[in-house]
Amino acid sequence: MGAGGFPIDLVLLGMVAAFLVLRLRGILGRRDGFEPNQGAARPVGSRPSGPVIDGTAEPVVVPTRPMPDTASPLGQTLAQMRRVDGSFDAEHFLNGAEAAFRLIVTEFAAGNAAALRPLLTDETFAIFEGAIKTREEAGETQTSEIRSIHQATIEAATLQGSEAEITVRFVSDQISQTLDRDGKHVSGADAVMELRDDWSFVRNLAHPGPAWRLAHARSA
Repeated sequence: MGAGGFPIDLVLLGMVAAFLVLRLRGILGRRDGFEPNQGAARPVGSRPSGPVIDGTAEPVVVPTRPMPDTASPLGQTLAQMRRVDGSFDAEHFLNGAEAAFRLIVTEFAAGNAAALRPLLTDETFAIFEGAIKTREEAGETQTSEIRSIHQATIEAATLQGSEAEITVRFVSDQISQTLDRDGKHVSGADAVMELRDDWSFVRNLAHPGPAWRLAHARSA
């Protein structure tokens, strides 16, 4: 607490948060990075009982990131993407994908729609924003602590003209639960669970500017 009771610690935390968001946008903004455009997606971390997200990311395990065989159909599609955009690199893409996974989980849990907006397609943002509003109206809070990400692998890729889509499978350990306004348990569990999620990202490789955006998130 500073002079006159001014909360300097909050200012410092705000500066750190702003730096992390800008850092992520820098990663995703690279042309070897990241952007989505496929159909409707449900909020990250949502399960049959509803979205379960809030995030304190703790990078404990370095995730496995095996690259697709260059001779496989998947590898050949990624090579075609590189021919359309010479700066595209699958490994750099996965780095950005993991960063997006952590940030989107965190910001969705915090109900920060403004931070999510540039990271999601229009359709996906509408779903996430609706889930946040529903949660707030019900007086519920969600927490999802990412303990570690064990795996981040490219599962599928398509290229139609310059429109690219890449699906990444994340295998992570998380603690996720939802509480009502009285702090009573609604869904999830206060225990570590291994979750498998497939996230699809899209972008137009011929257009400079915005990075890949999340188009679809589902349980694997």
